[in-house]
Amino acid sequence: MRKEYNKLVRDRIPEILESQQVKFGVEEMTKSDYCQALRQKLIEEAQEAAEAVETNLVTELADLCEVIDATMGAYGIQRNQVLACQMQRRIERGAFSQKLRLLWTEG
Repeated sequence: MRKEYNKLVRDRIPEILESQQVKFGVEEMTKSDYCQALRQKLIEEAQEAAEAVETNLVTELADLCEVIDATMGAYGIQRNQVLACQMQRRIERGAFSQKLRLLWTEG
């Protein structure tokens, strides 16, 4: 039975499917389609990490990091740019170390 995916997959997936004698179709995306697919993959992997049981969390976070790295590469963003922005936002807005939950505001 054929199952449709139409989504970005890791580079070795075709090789893995071939070794399992699974029939499949793949195509190389345009840069524009690739960038859009990466954005979708960020959502997918973030959702999987959010829903992961603790024993699978490291794996799901690794998958999310892989997509983040690929997204930065596709857009020509350097890791030091992201880290500098992260530090600036941490200075301006703080981190999450105090485990604060905003309950309400008024006015």
